[in-house]
Parts: sequence; structure tokens; C-alpha cells
Amino acid sequence: MDTFISHSPEETAALGEQWGRDGRAGWVIGLSGDLGAGKTQLVKGIARGLGITARIQSPTFTLVNEYREGRLPLAHLDLYRLDTPEQIIAAGLEEYFIKPAGVAVIEWCERWPDFNAQSTIAHRQSPLRLVRIQQTAETERRITHEDFGH
Repeated sequence: MDTFISHSPEETAALGEQWGRDGRAGWVIGLSGDLGAGKTQLVKGIARGLGITARIQSPTFTLVNEYREGRLPLAHLDLYRLDTPEQIIAAGLEEYFIKPAGVAVIEWCERWPDFNAQSTIAHRQSPLRLVRIQQTAETERRITHEDFGH
């Protein structure tokens, strides 16, 4: 597990940009952290690293925003408003967990119970990065991540 300490939104976005430059088709990034922890800021950086210039907004009310103008498409999902796996399936979001066309970043990934299950991770065909963002001070965030299938 790797840890990065961010001291500003710009540092969080810069980490995301680095990840976006390294991104490849089928990559799924699951984000967890409290409201305001910096999840969307990280996604903004990932988009920038993928060459996406569109304004990135949290898809809290739309569930998914797709951006296609970069070197890979980006699907940005937010599961905050969904409480059960049945709601995720009914919303048609399950495909993003399995093998997205480009990069899928899923905020509140812990709301999908199988997302963190070792059996699911072990049988994945696409790379997965699980990320936890914790606010440790007013402007400081501890960002830890672990990769599977890379």
C-alpha cells in the first residue's frame, strides 16, 4: 500500500494527473473518503492527465459523467445517493465495475459490497486501484492506495 500526503487541492490534483498519464483502458479506480475529503479534486487531476479539458464536476445527482475527448474516455461515477447493490444494478452502473472502455473512477466505491471483496478482486481481468482519502488537517490529506491486477 502506498501513501501520499497532500498539503493542498493542487497537490491532490497533481497526484491524480500523474495517475491519469499512467492510465490505460479498463482501469477502475475506487475512491472512498468523507464528504469534502478531495475525491473530486483527485478526479480533476486524473482527467487532466488523460488530456481531458472539460470542466469536471461530481456526478452526485447524475450518477455518472462521461468524458470522451482525452486519450482515453473517463467515466466518473458517484454512488453516494445509492444505498443498495440493487439500486446500482437498476441504474445500469455495474458495467463500469467490470471492464470500462477507458478509465472508470468510482466515488463512494464501498457502497458496492463486492467491490472490496478479495474474491472479486482476485478474479478481475482489468486493473483496479483502491484509494482512501482521509482529511488529517484543514489543508492536509492522507491518500493511500493499493493496486490489484496491474
